[in-house]
Amino acid sequence: MKIVLASRNPNKLREWRRALPEWEIEPLIAPDEPAEDGETFLDNARIKARQGRIHAPVGWVAGEDSGIEVSALDGRPGIESARWAADGVTRLLTELRGVEHRSARYVCEVVALGPDDLEVRATGTLEGTVVQEPRGNEGFGYDPIFVPIGESLTVAELGNAWKAEHSHRAKAARALARTIASV
Repeated sequence: MKIVLASRNPNKLREWRRALPEWEIEPLIAPDEPAEDGETFLDNARIKARQGRIHAPVGWVAGEDSGIEVSALDGRPGIESARWAADGVTRLLTELRGVEHRSARYVCEVVALGPDDLEVRATGTLEGTVVQEPRGNEGFGYDPIFVPIGESLTVAELGNAWKAEHSHRAKAARALARTIASV
């Protein structure tokens, strides 16, 4: 199976390729990126997929949006996760200083457009908590401060091989693959 991922983020592309090694996943070649001005992860994923369709007119094209939602911050940074601060980890730790209950979850929404613009979607989540200080050096984004439920290590400590099996993005990618296989 071949799919174009409407993203210029090399980390996301690597994660998709690790999660779906049997697929041929190519990055979108486009002169610009769409504005992520939706109100939800799903809205932004759909915006990216539709922009991707313009530049990849045949086959499957996927748009994805993902981020971290922190309960104590009423779900922030949410859809703003990548743009929330120059250093999102530092800002998140600062905002959570003194907060005891630090539950959070990663969310990934994917919208794929196929032949005849058939639209399918998939979601992946990973529940966990935010720790007091960064640990580990694999992954990217908030991985050094996010500990999944049932684990004692951060995602950055668990590593990229673990992420390929268990991350929110891997879950969404595999759910998408199952959905596409059934259509």
